[in-house]
Amino acid sequence: MFGGLAFMVGGHMACGVSGDDLMLRLGPDGADEALDRPGVRPMDFTGRPMKSYVFVAPGAVGDDASLGDWLDRALAFVATLPPK
Repeated sequence: MFGGLAFMVGGHMACGVSGDDLMLRLGPDGADEALDRPGVRPMDFTGRPMKSYVFVAPGAVGDDASLGDWLDRALAFVATLPPK
């Protein structure tokens, strides 16, 4: 769909990698909050930003603990969605 690697949970895309960027599904509120952080931008591979998704630049991920925090946020949001 977007030329990257994606991971699904309960039939929903939760996270992935596109180019060098981490891609996360955080929900509308989580994505808005994440956009306040350096290195985070709206996911816009189609030319239109997707409200629930963000790209995180490699430098904004930092270390394993930071990566884990980002992934936990995505998994927490996707857990609120009904299984497909």
